[in-house]
Amino acid sequence: MTYEEWLAQVPDSLKNDPIWKFEAYPKSLLLYDLAWEDTDKLLKDVRGRKLAGQVIDSAGSVSANIDEGFGRGIESGEYIQFLRYALGSARETRSWYYKARRLLTAEAVRHRIALCDEIIALLVVTIKQRLARRRQ
Repeated sequence: MTYEEWLAQVPDSLKNDPIWKFEAYPKSLLLYDLAWEDTDKLLKDVRGRKLAGQVIDSAGSVSANIDEGFGRGIESGEYIQFLRYALGSARETRSWYYKARRLLTAEAVRHRIALCDEIIALLVVTIKQRLARRRQ
């Protein structure tokens, strides 16, 4: 599935929400949808069943924590804390994808890890910016 194909299926209510402008958010939703598809392949191998649960849980946690923090107010300290949780989940997801490399195609693993890297970078920058604002 291409990004454009994925984007076409996302409800307008999500795309019109202010949270959508935070680039890590739509990327984290895409990551979850890709993880959902990948778990079909992981579940076919007995060794991949545990990986499937870990990948889907950690990938889902990224967007869920961004949602939770955004809902608490972007000027709150809680927002930063939830972004940190999302960052931890993105790192965890990246690690699980590395561990799943024997059951997924090399191209899929490279793509998922690169997507995690993008999300991680966006979260790190945002956390640093928010912390710097709070110190001023």
